Amino acid sequence: MSKSKVAVIINPISGTGGRPDIARQRAELAATSLEARGVEPQVFVTERAGHARELALSLVNQGVSCVVAWGGDGTINEVASALAFTQTALGIVPSGSGNGLARELGIPFVPQEALGIAVGGADRVIDAGELDGHLFFNIAGIGLDARVAHRFAVNGLVRRGFARYLEITLRELMAFQPQHHTVAVDGEALRMPTLLIAIANSRQYGNGAIIAPEARLDDGQLDVIVIGARSPLRAMLQIPRVFMGQVARVPDVTIRRGATVEIDSAEPVVYHVDGEPFVGGAAICARVRPNALRVRVVEVT
Repeated sequence: MSKSKVAVIINPISGTGGRPDIARQRAELAATSLEARGVEPQVFVTERAGHARELALSLVNQGVSCVVAWGGDGTINEVASALAFTQTALGIVPSGSGNGLARELGIPFVPQEALGIAVGGADRVIDAGELDGHLFFNIAGIGLDARVAHRFAVNGLVRRGFARYLEITLRELMAFQPQHHTVAVDGEALRMPTLLIAIANSRQYGNGAIIAPEARLDDGQLDVIVIGARSPLRAMLQIPRVFMGQVARVPDVTIRRGATVEIDSAEPVVYHVDGEPFVGGAAICARVRPNALRVRVVEVT
């Protein structure tokens, strides 16, 4: 497949406040950027949830060598899930609230630069995680961050961004009721009331919130961070440690690494994958999927 076969899928909501004029401007910018690099433009704007995945699957079948997801972590997940285990690479133009995977991969936030990488960059192969049958490429989670993801999905359309995400996090933290979970990583189990359980393929949620400082995108393992229950005030005082990459130093935090994760609870488990909310059964499983996805980056490290 030729590297010049590049298509762009744009989420008209991500980072635009739902303004169609911004989505049109992005589509025009993508087309002109691709044309300037000798690529016949294929630019699509999504119309509904799941549309990005449908478009990406069709583009894979057409032999496109790189499909660019222009949006946040949810849009990237939709496109990447369609490209996983194929020879088609993922390109990223980050425009979400966190942009965790883009930051981890060193993708620039200037759209023209990111599109330039999609056309002329190198392919890096990374792992994926799978939780309850859903692929994720950055971070999945249970507990507080899953509750935040659910609330953000419902109330985040009018006003998005990091400030809104932080506001929802603090509100959910004040109302959060910890649950007991049994978490087994490669068969080694612990049971405790938890604030959250993060299952990380990458290091960070985004915006510098580093939940898994030692995680690597291509090490064939998942990092599991179990944060024990604590008071809202104590949790708020410890949040800066996450942005400093020091979550391992916070009391009542357990970090384990492995290929499989089993989580049992007394109630249906509320969880998220790359920020997209779901509800599972009382027992759910995660596993690493090594060498799952090609991503177009500046250089292979």
